[in-house]
Amino acid sequence: MRVLFAALASAGHTFPMVPLAVAASEAGHEVHFAAGEEMHPPLAETGLDPFRPADAFYQIYAEDLEPALDRLKPDLVVHGWGVPGAAIAARRAGIPGIWHGFGRLFPDSIGLELPEGVVAGLPHLDICPPSLQDKEFLTGVRRIELRPVPFSPAGVWERQARPLVYLTMGTAFGTAELLGTAVKGLARLGLEVVVASGPVRPGQLGALPPNVSVSSWVPQAQLWPHIDVVVHHGGSGTTLGALAAGVPQLMLPQGADQFTNAQAVSAAGAGTHLLPGELTAEAVAEHTRKLLPRHGNSSYRDAARAIAEEIARMPSPEEVAARLPEYTGRGG
Repeated sequence: MRVLFAALASAGHTFPMVPLAVAASEAGHEVHFAAGEEMHPPLAETGLDPFRPADAFYQIYAEDLEPALDRLKPDLVVHGWGVPGAAIAARRAGIPGIWHGFGRLFPDSIGLELPEGVVAGLPHLDICPPSLQDKEFLTGVRRIELRPVPFSPAGVWERQARPLVYLTMGTAFGTAELLGTAVKGLARLGLEVVVASGPVRPGQLGALPPNVSVSSWVPQAQLWPHIDVVVHHGGSGTTLGALAAGVPQLMLPQGADQFTNAQAVSAAGAGTHLLPGELTAEAVAEHTRKLLPRHGNSSYRDAARAIAEEIARMPSPEEVAARLPEYTGRGG
């Protein structure tokens, strides 16, 4: 079977789709991956076959993908929530399609839209554990549960001490002021702090104490088994990665779907959050200290581990890949 994956050219949208694409390839399917060129190196690293459809850079519109559909003639198109144009192109070409989510159903206010009409009623590959998913979404669509598996490009990282706090504001929302405030608070705790600075150059954070290390990028998927607390922006990838590893989280939401993610995790007892107007170094230190089990409060870790067990029971990418022929209408 030939499967075409299509994603918005950002780590937050492409990386959640990689585990299923790899599993489909390993199951013997011919897999192609349509995305902007920025995502090609990490995709090629996994052995996938990335290509840039037409003139697409970040977004993929229906007209961008139509020539590739005509050339490749896939049996199935798996399109991310961020590229509704790919869903429209598949429907126009008479090719079965499936939505692929990146986390909780996103709020209407973030600028993404799942169009009605020609692409309504399609199944959704849902990587969010049901206990955290939007309740109306759980009952209102055809869901295919898929275990979220953290993915990040290959890298080498060696842990040196315990406990470890990981700080990231992702690839779009980090600023030197925001990271500097968080680092100042975390440094007071005497913990090992690993910072992924993203768009902020490490030098912009100034002189740092010896317990704080900063890199533009770290292999996040490798860190999860070693992290005691994660402090982050509330992006879906980091949120689900922390939950899958049973790691308590302090979330500092800035935009997009981050506020609803923070509210859901806090309501589940697996973490806490600070809104922009509440963000100070003192508050970051206080909230992080509360999340560390060594201070006598293990409730956050216990709640995070309960969700990790829920995630572990969700069907794996390999199990879902074996079912993909069902969604072509041919059954195999």
